[in-house]
Amino acid sequence: MNPLNTPLGFSTNFLFVPGTRPERFLKALDSGASGVVLDLEDAVAEEDKDVARNAIRNAWPQFSDEQKQRLVIRSNSPGSKFYSADLMLAQELKVGCLLIPKSESLDQINGAALVLPNTAIIPMIETAIGLDRLREISNSNQVLRLALGNLDLQADLGMICDAQETELQTARYQIVLASRLAQIAPPIDGVTPSTDDLPRITEDAERAKRMGFGAKLCIHPKQVAIVQAAFMPTEEEVNWAQRVIQADQASKGGAVKLDGKMIDRPVVLLAKRTLAVAGKH
Repeated sequence: MNPLNTPLGFSTNFLFVPGTRPERFLKALDSGASGVVLDLEDAVAEEDKDVARNAIRNAWPQFSDEQKQRLVIRSNSPGSKFYSADLMLAQELKVGCLLIPKSESLDQINGAALVLPNTAIIPMIETAIGLDRLREISNSNQVLRLALGNLDLQADLGMICDAQETELQTARYQIVLASRLAQIAPPIDGVTPSTDDLPRITEDAERAKRMGFGAKLCIHPKQVAIVQAAFMPTEEEVNWAQRVIQADQASKGGAVKLDGKMIDRPVVLLAKRTLAVAGKH
């Protein structure tokens, strides 16, 4: 089984749900979210970590196979006293995808991969060390895509960002670049803290797409549709992608021009991803 053979590589939005709120698990899956993150970290108080793990364990049998393919567990950070128990839970449930917060090294990711050989891994970049080691993290075993923890990264770097998080643009570019160089799925942008400022959510999602991100983290169900709409390919983009695939097939993978531009492997891969996100693959 290839752990990277998961639809979460094409998901455009990931909705967080506290692990202590099992009554919300199915609601989150029914919200239109393409990925749902059952959170054991920030949304769960230290004294409730066992409660959250047990809630996820008890709820797991009620999920269909299709729903399990859309579920992600966010563990606590490596080195924390809760991390090993989180990995054991993921192993017990045969979780398809694990989100590791505050990822900072190849050893951390490869260690998790040894315990979970059939699980895709999403390292979350939230610290200066993680940002500095992007290349090794993105090339670690079983990495599906990277995610940005924008709020924690601001705090770790001592930043005071404006509403547009202009100060984090360089970090976002680095994450997109590292993902492309590692040939993994486009990364997942961080959260928009406001759940009521709909224009802000829209602008943040549209900026993420322009910069090369493939998805965004959501903290409330009403953010999901906005983010989904922002990342969905336009009719023009879908038509272009279909023409690229047709031209590539006609050339049998050889060099070919479309609209006066050369089509190479990265262009074909982008076209395939565009069609997959649009549900036309």
